[in-house]
Amino acid sequence: MKKLVLLMVSLLFANLVFAQKYMSKTGKVTFEASVPLFEDVFAQDDNNVGVINADTGDFASVSVVKNFHFKTKLMEEHFNESYAETGKYPKTTFTGKIANFDKSKLSATPQKYTVQGTLNFHGVDKAYTSTATIYAKDGKIYMTGGFVVRPADHKVAIPKMVTKKIAESVNVQYNYVLSKQ
Repeated sequence: MKKLVLLMVSLLFANLVFAQKYMSKTGKVTFEASVPLFEDVFAQDDNNVGVINADTGDFASVSVVKNFHFKTKLMEEHFNESYAETGKYPKTTFTGKIANFDKSKLSATPQKYTVQGTLNFHGVDKAYTSTATIYAKDGKIYMTGGFVVRPADHKVAIPKMVTKKIAESVNVQYNYVLSKQ
């Protein structure tokens, strides 16, 4: 029995070691929750980590929530302390799969793919589907896309005094240039 478990663990590890992984440590993720006639609610993280397993189409990303920067420091402070509660929930992650991904079919011509996975933000997991544009050039994989998130779905409380200033739906955009590891 011990040998069987050891063999299974060895096979799993070998699969991970030999998998073609592409990674970025400088992925850009933005979100916007602006409403007309009020100050823009826009933040950007330029240090998002993204990884694609080119053999399986698995995709994962992680952001340190404090890496999202706003135009004004006060807005950033309110976001980190009151909404995202970064002291309690320092990271946000996305894990999923790129449907029908086949690295051998990638070219310099952008193609549309569906990305399905789970976003963990503010300690809450929720499934999302995104349309991504993916192409390969100079040995790298380029991936851009977006999806819409509702703060209420992640138990983010918006105080009544600012509910009219923040959109109920937040547009999330991502952009990665991933290199083979």
